[in-house]
Amino acid sequence: MKNDGVFEVGQLNEYVRTLIASDDVLASLAVRGELSNYKIYPSGHHYFTMKDSVGALRCVMFRGSAEKLRFKPENGMKVTAFGRVEVYVRDGAYQFYASAMTPDGIGDLYAEYERLKEKLRLEGLFDAAHKKPIPKMPRTIAVITSGAGAAVRDIIRVLGARWPLTKVKLLPVRVQGVEAPPEIAGAIKYCNRYNLAELIITGRGGGSIEDLWAFNDERVARAIYESEIPVISAVGHEPDVTISDFVADLRAATPSNAAELAVPDMADIRAGLSHMNARLAQSGGNTIKHLRRRLETAAGSRVMRSPGSYIDDRRLALDRAGERAASAIRRRVSDSGARFSRAAASLDALSPIKVLGRGYAIARGADGAIIRCAADVSPGDELTLRLREDEISCTVNRT
Repeated sequence: MKNDGVFEVGQLNEYVRTLIASDDVLASLAVRGELSNYKIYPSGHHYFTMKDSVGALRCVMFRGSAEKLRFKPENGMKVTAFGRVEVYVRDGAYQFYASAMTPDGIGDLYAEYERLKEKLRLEGLFDAAHKKPIPKMPRTIAVITSGAGAAVRDIIRVLGARWPLTKVKLLPVRVQGVEAPPEIAGAIKYCNRYNLAELIITGRGGGSIEDLWAFNDERVARAIYESEIPVISAVGHEPDVTISDFVADLRAATPSNAAELAVPDMADIRAGLSHMNARLAQSGGNTIKHLRRRLETAAGSRVMRSPGSYIDDRRLALDRAGERAASAIRRRVSDSGARFSRAAASLDALSPIKVLGRGYAIARGADGAIIRCAADVSPGDELTLRLREDEISCTVNRT
């Protein structure tokens, strides 16, 4: 905005976008309406309009969210969409950014699901810091699910095929209906109270959102969170995500996948052991071959064939080494003596006594200072003349 208070078009659109973004209601809401002009672009993004008898709303659902849809949206279908409202600055128009969508009729359940998920998230029940590690090779696994469903059969079948050493304890519960949540939560607490297993798998097969609702119950979520025994949640099929999945220490896509995540595959371990055994055998064989070659080399050496000759050779080598050392020492002493003589001659040539030997003398005053010129003395001063071997005392008569 300029000083005169006039907005540029883009500035105004950005200002309105900021106002809408700061509104808590528009940041997360559910909208119910009829689909119209539904288009899927090559990018995978979905563009459509939601309308009712009063108005219309432009909407977009990006590919990441659209891939999670569990139904095929069609024009004329009534749906409930969940998301946020934002302004598209370039066009100066607001639109609805949908993150999830359900056919009308289960929208209320989905709204409750989102409400509870946000509540538990804020309480920290989904935090990674609370996730417990899954034991590598559990000796006992407690399976909490329906005793008559396909899920328990799949779990037991996969566990038996992958790791038959694990003992399975089934705690049968109802997994659908109003009685299911307290039974599931009670079984988890019972398993912890009596320490029945090292790992818990709880879940059921796929179904509608109503069928899976027991695992969106707050009581089940808190029981999983409070469990001291690690819990794997295995509810429904791959697209199904429940509150239990967020709280559990590990989420499995299906009950069969939960069994695969719970125990190692005996075939893989057997193959790994075979590979290690082969490597150890190869390494041991290589070591033996190396040692055998060293032994053969040592056995064929001269010292092993004729130890006396080897010792004689060593003695001769020692005598030669001693002679070389003595010769080196003699050369070192001779060189040092020559260097010393040269240094002594140089010092002798520079000696002041040597100069005095050629007829020169050194005159010193009564204080011992050297007389360098006539101006340093006066008539009557006593001097000492230093000759090569003697000294003469004299008096200055004139200068």
